[in-house]
Amino acid sequence: MATVTRENIGTLHDKLTVKLSKDDYMPSFDKTLKQYAKTANVPGFRKGMVPAGMLRKMHGPAIFNEEVVRAAGKQLEDYMKEHNLAIFAQPMIMPDTNRLQLDMNAPADVDFSFEVGLKPDFEVDAVKNKAHLTRYKITVTDKMMEDELERIKRRYGKVESQDAVTNKEDLIYSTFEVCDANGNVAEGTNKIDDTEILDKMPAKLKEMVMGKKPGDTIVFVPNDVCTADELAGFMKDPLKTDVSAAGQHYKLTITKVGLLIPQELGPELFAQVFPNTEVVNDTDFKDKISAELSKEFNRITGERLQNEIYELLVHSTSIHLPVAFLKRWMREGGEQPRSAEEVEKEYGSFEHQLRWQLISDKLMIDNNINVSAEEVNSDIKTRVLAYFGLGPDDESDTPWMESYMAKIQKDQKMMDETYRRLLFGKLFSFLETQFHIDENEIGEEEFFKLADAHATHHHHH
Repeated sequence: MATVTRENIGTLHDKLTVKLSKDDYMPSFDKTLKQYAKTANVPGFRKGMVPAGMLRKMHGPAIFNEEVVRAAGKQLEDYMKEHNLAIFAQPMIMPDTNRLQLDMNAPADVDFSFEVGLKPDFEVDAVKNKAHLTRYKITVTDKMMEDELERIKRRYGKVESQDAVTNKEDLIYSTFEVCDANGNVAEGTNKIDDTEILDKMPAKLKEMVMGKKPGDTIVFVPNDVCTADELAGFMKDPLKTDVSAAGQHYKLTITKVGLLIPQELGPELFAQVFPNTEVVNDTDFKDKISAELSKEFNRITGERLQNEIYELLVHSTSIHLPVAFLKRWMREGGEQPRSAEEVEKEYGSFEHQLRWQLISDKLMIDNNINVSAEEVNSDIKTRVLAYFGLGPDDESDTPWMESYMAKIQKDQKMMDETYRRLLFGKLFSFLETQFHIDENEIGEEEFFKLADAHATHHHHH
C-alpha cells in the first residue's frame, strides 16, 4: 500500500516522499502493456499479433518507468488534495531521486521524493488600515489650450510649395546618401528620405541649407556639422545609423521645400477634428478640446493612482515566500532553464510580480470580484463600434456585427487580454474605495516632475 510522508525542509518548503510497493504499479503496468499489444504497429506483424515477449522487450522498460512515475504522481496529487496544500508551480522531483534504478524484471518498493513550495497565508494590511493616498487633478490652463489649438491647426494645415529655403519654419523634403568627398555616390547606395522643419536641423547644417532650392545638393560630414549634443540624435534620425558612421561623407539632396500653413479655426477644421459631432462655433470646439484634454489627464492621473496602490500593496504586505524552492524552480522548472547567475539577476522582479499575483488573487476571491463572458463581449462590442466612429445606439444599424464578433471570439489572446483588463479594472475600482484618497490640484509640469520622481524611486526594488 502506498504511503506519503511529509517533512519540512525550509520556510514554506516541504519534502513529500511517496513510497510505492510493487502492488501499487504492477497491475496497471500489465494492463497498459496488454492495451498496447492490441494497437502496436511492428513491421512484419499484423496489428495485435505481436508476441507478448517481444513487445515486453521492446517497449516494456519505457512503459514500466512511465507507469511507476504515474502511480507516484497520482499518490502525490491525492495527498495534496486531501490535505488542501496550496502550492507554487509544480512539485519538483528532489535531485537525489533521479538515481532511481527501475527494473521491470525485478519490481521492488520505490521511494520518490518531491519538493513543494507552499503558498503563504497573509493579510493585506494596507486595505485593513485604510492607508492614505493622493489622487491628482491636472487643471487645463489657458496656455495648454493655446498650445493644443496650435498643434491641431498645424496638424490639419496645408503645405504650400516654396521656391527656396528662406524661413526657419520651412519644411525641407530631402534624401541622404553616403558618398565620397566629391559627392560621388556608389552604385546601389541606400537613399534615406526625410522631411524636417529647418529649425530642427543641426545649427551648422541649417546655415548650409538656407537659401537652397529644390534639386540643390550639399556634401557634409556629420562630425563637422553636429555639436556633441546633436550628433547621436542626428545619426539615428534621419540617418538611421549610429555614431560610428559620423566620419563619413553624406550627400543631401533637397527634393522639395514647403511651408506649413496652419488651418484656420472654422467649420472645416471642426468637421475634420470631430467628424461625427455637431460643433458649430469656436466656443463649442474649445470646450470639446478642453474636455478631451481633461479626459486624457484623468487617464494619466488614474494610472498613477493605480500604480501607487499597486506599489503600496506589494511593498507593505508581509508575505513569506519559499525563496530556495522558487529559485530552484526558476533554474529548472520553467520552459527555459536558467543559470544560477540569471536567477539571481531576475529573482527580484520575479518575486515582485509573484507578490502582486498572490495579493490580487486573494483580494479578488475575498471580495468576489469577477468578470462574466457577457461583460467581455459587451466591452469588445463597444470598442469595435468606437473604432468605426459609432456609438452604442448605432448597433442596430450594423448587421455585420455578429459575424465580426464571432471572428473576434475565436481570438483567444484578445479575449484573455480583455478579460484581464476588465478584471483588474474592477479590482482597482474596488480598491479605490478602500483607501483614504485625498484630491490634490496640480499643474501639468509639476505632475510630470512628480511622476518622474516616482518612477525613479520605484525602479530600485
